[in-house]
Amino acid sequence: MDLLVRSWNVFHGRTDPPGRRGYLREMVALASADRPDVLCLQEVPVWALLRLGDWSGGMTVVPAITRLPVWPAPLAAWLTRSHEAFFRSALAGQANAIVVRPEHAVEDLGSARISLAGREVRLVSAVRLRSTVFANLHASNDFANPEIPRAEVGRACEFAEGHARAGETIVLAGDFNLRDPEVDGYSAPGEGIDHILVRGASATRLETWPRARRLQNGAVLSDHAPVELRVVSDVAS
Repeated sequence: MDLLVRSWNVFHGRTDPPGRRGYLREMVALASADRPDVLCLQEVPVWALLRLGDWSGGMTVVPAITRLPVWPAPLAAWLTRSHEAFFRSALAGQANAIVVRPEHAVEDLGSARISLAGREVRLVSAVRLRSTVFANLHASNDFANPEIPRAEVGRACEFAEGHARAGETIVLAGDFNLRDPEVDGYSAPGEGIDHILVRGASATRLETWPRARRLQNGAVLSDHAPVELRVVSDVAS
């Protein structure tokens, strides 16, 4: 098994620095153009969930909504697109999504809250394909208190491990909001706050896209760069 796994916090389709125009469709098309096996997305506006399949060229989409939009999706989408730097998740809601190459049979394993009550809702969601559990998370942004995202990463690991069968590989990907999420039994993290951790299989070194690869019309797409690696396993599919 050789699977390309990619993760990207798409920043609601905004650029860095934010401008009036959004580039969400371009981001999804760019991240899926080479047909990764699994693409984990964070900070997706809820209105866009039904469009991810088309934008990704027919890939399978498994969403997890963390915040419902204030207004109906068409109106939220119109208002958000009118000024991306001003309107964000308060109107459009927020979601994560696992996008899978259509050739793979996918089992949706559901989602669970990893943030504590009283804090903004943060979720982990997971799917199974080819004897591997892929979990996608977006931990709380609290750099002053790193124990908070660290605990959320721990809960995400527990969720993924609780769904894995004996001998299955686990891949934990997403925006950890943590620079050193070392988790026992998993591969080494990357240098930033976006990571892909692997347990039960070999993996290539985590690579971060260079800035030039996410330029569109002179604008830098998102305030995060995509990260990716390949998972290699002897487990039969």
